[in-house]
Amino acid sequence: MTQIDSVQLEQVILHKVGNPTRGEELKLSVNPLSLNDEIVRGLLTRYFLSPFNEHEQYQFTHISSLELNEVYQYVNGIFDDPKNFVSQSALLASFLYQKSTHARVKEGELYITRFSNVPFGTEYVDAIGLFKSETKETFLKVFPHGQSWEVIAEDGVNINKLDKGCLIFKKNREEGYVVCVVDNTNKQDTQYWVSDFLQVTRSANSYHHTNDTLGMCKLFISNELNEKFSVNKSDQIDYLNRSMEYFSTKESFNLNEFAEEVLHHPEVIDSFTQYKQQYEVARQVNIEDSFDIHLAAVKKQQRVFKSVLKLDKNFHVYIHGRKDLIEKGYDEMSGKHYYKLYFDEES
Repeated sequence: MTQIDSVQLEQVILHKVGNPTRGEELKLSVNPLSLNDEIVRGLLTRYFLSPFNEHEQYQFTHISSLELNEVYQYVNGIFDDPKNFVSQSALLASFLYQKSTHARVKEGELYITRFSNVPFGTEYVDAIGLFKSETKETFLKVFPHGQSWEVIAEDGVNINKLDKGCLIFKKNREEGYVVCVVDNTNKQDTQYWVSDFLQVTRSANSYHHTNDTLGMCKLFISNELNEKFSVNKSDQIDYLNRSMEYFSTKESFNLNEFAEEVLHHPEVIDSFTQYKQQYEVARQVNIEDSFDIHLAAVKKQQRVFKSVLKLDKNFHVYIHGRKDLIEKGYDEMSGKHYYKLYFDEES
């Protein structure tokens, strides 16, 4: 999250939440942290907020009724009356403790915070944060001892690595608020933070539509296209470049237009259509046929759309366009493949 210098950290309380299946306890604090040190206040604010991508938005939900979502109700209690901060934070910690029964869930500190003046689009709003620190790291502490120095090891929290977080903006209450989520641990083992505790679902917005569609296109070109049509690496890179160019230059996405301009060949388009259906089922997402393109999602995906042709361990060729100026062949005398690159001048 950017532009957090304006944010005011109003309150923080810390509770210790263990795993009940291992006999670990729930230890509730009676009072919030004092926050008298401005340096510590600033470090905590950055630790809590920096990892969030404000474009990846979620909302609280429930299989029966939004009113039955526990976290949603406890957060309502804080927004409605900040005097309820301590009591509602205890309810949040107790609920998380109930959901921490998976064997891989680690004991950790749950920070519950209240923010003001948080940037949201063109305005500033209040927000509530829930953050859990599960991973401890070893740090070396150097201190003077007489005319020399001593070193000891201490376990602590790396303030550059937030394990789990949830930021709830005071917006769209009736729809389940606008929520941002971080979950950097146990991704392969359990979704207790996102699914069991928070019970949030992704908002159907242009950012997620753009991100999902680009992710699907990359996998289709990198995996499926080669399996079905045996295209070489330079052709794959050409497809990736044309896909990224489409999303970078268009204001909106249209599936038929994308297929014609990027994929061209009818048999490739048919394969892409079938892959889209399989992808939606496997990933449990809905790839829309048309939507407005979100540039922040395009920039995020640009980092993984690689245009590098790696040849053994000797050469990396960066291909940005003009597939017609690349020629692949095989030299029988040396028994090696080769590429010819046509160009006007060096730089």
